[in-house]
Amino acid sequence: MEPPSLARTAAALRRAQTVEDLRVLARRRTPRAVFDYVDGAAEGERSLARARQAFADVEFRPRVLRDVKHVDARVELLGVSSPVPLVLAPTGFTRMMHTQGEWAVARAAAAAGVPYTLSTMGTVSVEDLAADVPDVQRWFQLYLWQDREASRALIRRAAAAGFGTLVLTVDTAVAGQRLRDVRNGLTIPPALTARTLGGMALHPRWWVDMLTSEPIEFASLRTSGGTVADLVDRMFDPSMTTDDLAWLREEWPGRIVVKGVQHPQDAADLVALGMDGLVLSNHGGRQLDRAVAPLDLLPEVRAAVGPDVPLLIDGGVMHGGDIVAARARGADAVMVGRAYLYGLMAGGEPGVARALEILVSQVHRTLRLLGVSRIADLGPDHVPPAAARHTPAPGALPTS
Repeated sequence: MEPPSLARTAAALRRAQTVEDLRVLARRRTPRAVFDYVDGAAEGERSLARARQAFADVEFRPRVLRDVKHVDARVELLGVSSPVPLVLAPTGFTRMMHTQGEWAVARAAAAAGVPYTLSTMGTVSVEDLAADVPDVQRWFQLYLWQDREASRALIRRAAAAGFGTLVLTVDTAVAGQRLRDVRNGLTIPPALTARTLGGMALHPRWWVDMLTSEPIEFASLRTSGGTVADLVDRMFDPSMTTDDLAWLREEWPGRIVVKGVQHPQDAADLVALGMDGLVLSNHGGRQLDRAVAPLDLLPEVRAAVGPDVPLLIDGGVMHGGDIVAARARGADAVMVGRAYLYGLMAGGEPGVARALEILVSQVHRTLRLLGVSRIADLGPDHVPPAAARHTPAPGALPTS
């Protein structure tokens, strides 16, 4: 099988018109276990299905005869700015998807002017990312470890490297059961087994890249190896409570955003404790299955915390119209992870750039067709409340 050339990859990326097109390319170009790690979710994958269905059920109510020759979709929040209400979410093991990993994502984000969040589970260190891509607007995502001294050392390194906002993920008391990973026998880093050796024939370029590049390892962890669930249960602290937020506030000099909020009362409590922003998230459906769709939760949380608290959502975002819908429902911005990882798997840094180009163009086009020239003018009247929806059967995952 002839491996894809750079020219063929560039041509394929140009033909891609949607994130779903990039997803199809990614599926062709990466081993099944790697693709499924990105594409999959927990247990019956209902949380992911519901999140995507919530966006699919949105009905826009456009206005006509509005001057939309020029559209301003820019937003500023929590010390960063973006050409659209978009922040790139933290993702772990990113060099497993493509050996350029976080460097490719950060460079594409910097070129597009979009903020990027580096993960605790990243494969590039905070110091290297800051030095190699100094112009990217960067946040740092934290999983609080059982070893508090190691956590303290890590966040001090992030602060010293110029990361302005800390994103604390709070929905990983234990690892979700991601059945695709279990059935694929995925380990971190990928191990050479009879199955993976057979997969080399189907994905030679991915394997050549991995075997001839620096070993894939965690930049911020002292231990690795085993499955994702093994690592989470070994490292993360299931005893974390709101008391730990006071400690974190003392240790971190910048803003703190809490990611993984799934209840209005928790949102109100976190704001009362002085958190600077919230991300409504069910971890992309990768933790608790049958969790509420963040888009459905958004109006209730906005009512609980008031109009001035920065709210972001993630989960199920595959189209720029999803970003517009979230903003109209009350979000300040949206985080995306899978969408840019599909681009990364499809073509490295140019693939991430293409994913961002697609999303930004879709946001602008959706705003124009809604008759909205400024993102600040979006409101609930553009996206009326959804009627009761049918929940897809397990395995029926909408792709847009």
